[in-house]
Formats: sequence, structure tokens, C-alpha cells
Amino acid sequence: MRSKLLASGRHNHGRYKGALHNWGGHTGGHHNWGRHQWNNPLVTGTIVLTATGLLSRSIGFFYRIFLSRLFGAEGMGIYQLTSPILALSFSVTVAGMQTAISKYVAGETVTRNYKSSAENLITGFIISMLLSAACTFGIYHYSDFLAAHFLLEPRTAPLLRIISFSIPMATVHSCINGYFYGIRKTAVPALTQLVEQVVRVGSVFLIYEIGLSRGMVPTISFAVLGLVIGESAAMIVSIVAIWHRFSSFSLSREEVFTEKHHYLQTARRLLTLAAPLSVNRIIINALQSMEAIFIPNRLMAHGMDNSSALSVYGVLTGMSLPLIFFPSAITNSVCVLLLPIVSEAEAAENIRTIKKAVRRSIQLGAALGCFFTVFFLIFGKPLGIALYQNSLAGSFIITLSFLCPFMYIASTLNSILNGMGKTGLTFAFSFVSLAARLAFVFWAVPLWGIQGYLWGLLASQFLQTGLCMLAVRKYY
Repeated sequence: MRSKLLASGRHNHGRYKGALHNWGGHTGGHHNWGRHQWNNPLVTGTIVLTATGLLSRSIGFFYRIFLSRLFGAEGMGIYQLTSPILALSFSVTVAGMQTAISKYVAGETVTRNYKSSAENLITGFIISMLLSAACTFGIYHYSDFLAAHFLLEPRTAPLLRIISFSIPMATVHSCINGYFYGIRKTAVPALTQLVEQVVRVGSVFLIYEIGLSRGMVPTISFAVLGLVIGESAAMIVSIVAIWHRFSSFSLSREEVFTEKHHYLQTARRLLTLAAPLSVNRIIINALQSMEAIFIPNRLMAHGMDNSSALSVYGVLTGMSLPLIFFPSAITNSVCVLLLPIVSEAEAAENIRTIKKAVRRSIQLGAALGCFFTVFFLIFGKPLGIALYQNSLAGSFIITLSFLCPFMYIASTLNSILNGMGKTGLTFAFSFVSLAARLAFVFWAVPLWGIQGYLWGLLASQFLQTGLCMLAVRKYY
């Protein structure tokens, strides 16, 4: 998401001139980054996002270890089953609008038109909040139906009722983060991300200790309640940040709200961009949701009982995959840097810069991926036992280690393709990859169990990387 948000820099030609020269041409006779680049908002923003991302992932990683030991593999499986509802609600309410807000406030850095920025933010915020209120109402009141017929696990119903209250709070800080990404002030989104993680983990520990002192048996609902508290904290931080920023502009209420017809025009403009993005996200998240929901179901078709299927699912998605995805905080931040650089290069028809970006992305992804493949092959089993006290987690980590090179290359190439405006291609590649994984879920898992799904993950990631490589082949 962050890489997409920074696409808004595309229409400010020349803003990243120094970065463009360092990627694709000479700057004072040097090909590498000059010292002045450390003052570039792209570089500093990427460093901030990388540092915050690694710190947040570290906190979340040890938090998952705590949850896995407290609630066991089956409890983690039930907890992970709620993620499709959250992902779909985010797609419906704010995913596209966050990007739209970011794009249309980006001009503020040049024009200083703060009134226009306020109109874009307020309009997008109102639209997203109306959608989030509808989602909250629907999930809360139909939680039993969704749990039984959508998630195929009735025990998730009370978790969904709690989770529904996090949606409006997530919407608030997502819209505000969109504004700050648009003006390339990454410190606020980074801070909200870190605050959300720290408060969520801290609140769960506190609730757990209070519960123990009163003789209560801890349940997975504690973790879900912590999620709501964390989103609340992130919302408060983002509101304080946006209030402080706009109060410094001396904009009166009359200035902002006088011309109502501007808001109708702004709403049409925002929705023109946000609607297709949201539809794409909904389709992708719907496929991901089907994948997540049907893995335990197909494991039962293989011969497992419900408890064992949920346990295996919990080990895979709550223990092994987060460890495999942990290093991707580095490549995610590189994607944030790549997208606006490639956007500017495409607009300026600077083919040399794009070629250099493609080559360096493939080299970086391959080198980083091979390193972590070897690391997980050697230490996967001991890590699974030491961190999770679960040998099955270690076995999964060893198999999944081969994902790393393909995953890192695909993520950076996707960012380059998005920067070139080929978002339709990246959507198509994601769709094909997910369709391949779903095929393995429905036909391979009943035959070979969870091993069939692991093969599907490897095959689909290989397919997506191959398609990305094919799409940028003329830039090698």
C-alpha cells in the first residue's frame, strides 16, 4: 500500500531529479548516490519506513510467539481466520480512497494550496467513514452468519463482533496517513504504525495480567480486543498530527466549508480514482479470503478433524509465514523509493533510469532472497522449536525458504511496473498467481495435505515472478 501511495509524486516533474540522475545517469561524474541524496525526502522517508517497519515487525513477531504459547496452534488458527474479514473491510472502506487522497494532496508541496488539501482530505474522509459505518454495522449484526457460512468456523463470531469496532478507527488514521504520504511526510504514518503495534501488544499483556490476577482463563478474544485498542491509539495520534498541521495554516472554518459545490466536484474526482482501485483490491482480497478460509476445510477433506486442521493452519499462517515475511520490510521500503523514481523516469522518457532500476531490483532481490533462503534452510528447524516450541513450524519454514528470491524480485518489479503506470498488469499477475494457489488449495490439499498447499505457494510465486520478469524483459 505505501508503495502505491507514493505514486502521487508522478505528476511533479523534476521533484526527484537528483534521484533520477543517480539511478540512470551521471551526477558530477558519479553513478552512485551523492551525499545530498540523504536530504532527499524519498531517501529519508524510505529510511524512516524501513526502521519503523523492522521495529514494528520485531514487536509483532515476538507478540505472535507469546500468543502461540498462550493459545496454542488451534487458537492461532481461529485468530488468523478473522483476517479475511478485516482485509475485505479495508478494501471496501478506505484502500482506494487512501491512495486517491494521497494523489490529490501531493500538489500542496508545490502550490501551497492548503485549502484544496483540506477539501480532498475531508471529502475522502466523509466517504470512507460512511462506508466504514456500514461495514461495522453489517459485521456486528451478522457476525454469526459470517462466522458459520463465510469463515466456516462458528467460534469466530464473538471475535468478529469485537473486530467490527476497529474498522472506523482504522479508516480515520488511514485517510490521514494518505494525506501525509501524499506530501511525503512519512514520519506521521511511521509513528502511527509503531504506536498501534506497541499499544496493541502492551494492552494485551495488561489484560492478560489483570485476567490472571482475577482468576480468569485467557481467551483469544484478548488479542482481538488489543487490536481495537491499538487502532484507537493510532487514530488519536493521527488526529493530533493533522490538527497540528492544519492549525498552523490559519485556515478558518468558513474558508474550508464555504463552497459546498467544491466538495461535490472533489468527491467525483476522488471516486473516479478510488473506485477502480477499491474494486481491484476487493477482487484480490476476495480470492485471498477464499484461500485462507478453505485451507482448514480442504485439510479436513484430506482426513483431519476440525481441531487438527485449525492447528496446522495456525502453525502455517501464525508462526511460519510471519518469520518468512519478516525480511520483506527491507524490500517494501525499496519499493517505496522505486515507484516515484520510475514514475518520473517514465514521464521524462528516461529509459536508462528504468533499465538501471530493473537490473538493480533483480540483483537486490536475488541476493537478499538467496541469503535468507540459505539462512532459513540452516536455522529453520531450530527457530521453529526455539521460538514456537513447534517442530512443524520449523518444517514449514524450511520448505517456504525457497519463496524468498522469487518473492523479493516480484515485489520490486511490481513496484516498477506500477511506477510505469502498468497497474493493470500487476493486478492481472496477482490474479493469476492467486488463482493458481486456489487450484492447489482445492485439488492438491485433499490429496497431499498441507504439503500440497506449500507446493502451491512455491508454484504461484514462481509464476508471478516469471510474469513480472517477462513484462520488464526489454529493460534488462
